[in-house]
Amino acid sequence: MKIITRRGLLRASAALAAGALTCRPNHTALLGADKRSSQGGPHLKFPTTARERLAVASWPFRAEIESARNEYRDKKVPGMDLRDFAVKVRERFGVPGVEPLSAHFPSTDEGYLKGFREAIEKAGVHVVDIPVDNSHSYYDADAANRKLAIDNGKKWVDVAVVLGSPSVRTSIAETQNAKPNLDTTAESLKALVDYAADKNIVVNLENDDLISEDAFFVVKVIEKMNHPYLHALPDFCNSMASGSEKFNYDAVTAMFKHAYSICHVKDSEVGDQGKVFRVDLKRTFGILNASHFKGYCSMEWEGPESPYLGTEKLIAASLQYLA
Repeated sequence: MKIITRRGLLRASAALAAGALTCRPNHTALLGADKRSSQGGPHLKFPTTARERLAVASWPFRAEIESARNEYRDKKVPGMDLRDFAVKVRERFGVPGVEPLSAHFPSTDEGYLKGFREAIEKAGVHVVDIPVDNSHSYYDADAANRKLAIDNGKKWVDVAVVLGSPSVRTSIAETQNAKPNLDTTAESLKALVDYAADKNIVVNLENDDLISEDAFFVVKVIEKMNHPYLHALPDFCNSMASGSEKFNYDAVTAMFKHAYSICHVKDSEVGDQGKVFRVDLKRTFGILNASHFKGYCSMEWEGPESPYLGTEKLIAASLQYLA
């Protein structure tokens, strides 16, 4: 399988236009979520057993997933619809959660989304988060481009409502006409997060791109906004692409202080030049447990080995180290 990092995906992905969504089922019933708490924030009832807290991301399986928007589909290997992959998660990996990437949806039509939810619920699977990639930046110098990023996020919040996902992860894309800007990013994100809050959907920011999504920049954005529906999505290894173990573990620690609903479990990361970086899973789960994080742990295998074997490896480690 060709190895592509998410940073490459963020730079290359095109804008994803989601159709208008009018269906509004009870998106929180499956996950046991209540409406906003008396403090105005989300209140999700997360599972307490380790296995029930686990999920599998679709990103590692990008070579197989059929979608016109999935530019990493490898036609040399058998393909499958995202819905089939989601159903397969329980059978193949023995966990109930799935995290489908926005680019892996072949359609955002209401009919497809309703069928997706019906199929996975029948299989005992539920969506824990939707990672949404942007081709426009929240800190772009052009206000029109910032609005495109906001609008894309809103459309995927609507998708989350239909699928029963408690959260979305929105990416902070790079842009050529501006450097990462705290005030501009926070102002743009507020429009999205307020929209999501009205629908009881959490918005997460991930430490992914080392420039536009540096963990400490992400933390500054979250702290500046101080919004109950904006949280961190800590990735175990993305920040290791900096080449510094200290930076990575400090970044993960800082992110977990603001994490609520989901994190990404991985023990390796492939850099843009193909170099493989690795982290100590026991140490990283120690950071997670010390933060008292009670949300979902999504397996996002990133390495040269089979994503099936790699995912099984991550699940085994998660069951061992989760407090």
